Amino acid sequence: MVLAKGIELETGELMTEVVADELGHPERVGALSGPNHAEEVCRGKLSAAVLAADDRSLAERMQRLFISRDFRVYVSADVVGVEVCAAVKNVIAIACGAAAGLGAGDNTLAVIMTRGLAEISRVVSAKGGDPMTCMGLAGMGDLIATCTSPHSRNRTFGRALVDGITLEQYERDTHMVVEGAQAARSVLSFARGAGVEVPITQAVHGMLYEGYSPDTATSLLVDRLPHEEFYGLDTTATGKALV
Repeated sequence: MVLAKGIELETGELMTEVVADELGHPERVGALSGPNHAEEVCRGKLSAAVLAADDRSLAERMQRLFISRDFRVYVSADVVGVEVCAAVKNVIAIACGAAAGLGAGDNTLAVIMTRGLAEISRVVSAKGGDPMTCMGLAGMGDLIATCTSPHSRNRTFGRALVDGITLEQYERDTHMVVEGAQAARSVLSFARGAGVEVPITQAVHGMLYEGYSPDTATSLLVDRLPHEEFYGLDTTATGKALV
C-alpha cells in the first residue's frame, strides 16, 4: 500500500505506477490517502482515509488491516484520482500559505481552496481519473487539512516563502521535505503536455523556480478572465465502481 504522494517528474508516473515498475504485480498495488496529520493520528484523534485499489478484494482486505475505531477507512477504485488529489493539494497549500503570509483574508483563502479544487479536478480528469473523487477524503478533505493546519509543512512553507525564505533554507532548517515544491514541477509539466490549465500551480512554480515575486504571481491569477466555473471537466462521468 503506497503512502507516498507525488508525480514523478521524468515519467509523469504516479507513485503506485513507480512502485509497480520496480516490484511488479500492479494488481497488488494500491494507495492510501486522506486528511491525516501524523501528529493527530498517533494521539488517537478521529481521522479517516480512502484506500484505492483496482481490485475490490485487495481493497477490502487492506481496509480490514487499517481500520480502527479512531481511523475510518473507506475504499475506492479510482487509484488515479486519489493519487492526483494527494499530489496537487500540496501545491495549493503552498499558495494558501503564501496568501496568508501576505495578509489575505478568509475570502481569499476560500477562493484559492475552491479554485484549487477545480484545478485538481481538471488534472484528475486529464489523467483518466474520476473528478468525483475530488469531492471526497483524498480531495476536499485533504485539501482542507493541508491548507488550514499549522501541522502542514506545505502551508507553513508558503508563509516562509513570501518572507524571503528559500526552499533549500526551509528544508534544511526544518529537516522536512516540501512535497508541494516537487509536485509543482511535475504537475505543471504534465498539465502543459495535456493542455490543462493550472494557474495556481503555475503561480507557485513561478515563485519557486522562475523568480516571480508574490505580486507577479498574484497578477498571474487575478488578471485572468474567469471561465465557466467547472470548465475542463467531464461532468457526465458516473464514477468508477470497484470490480
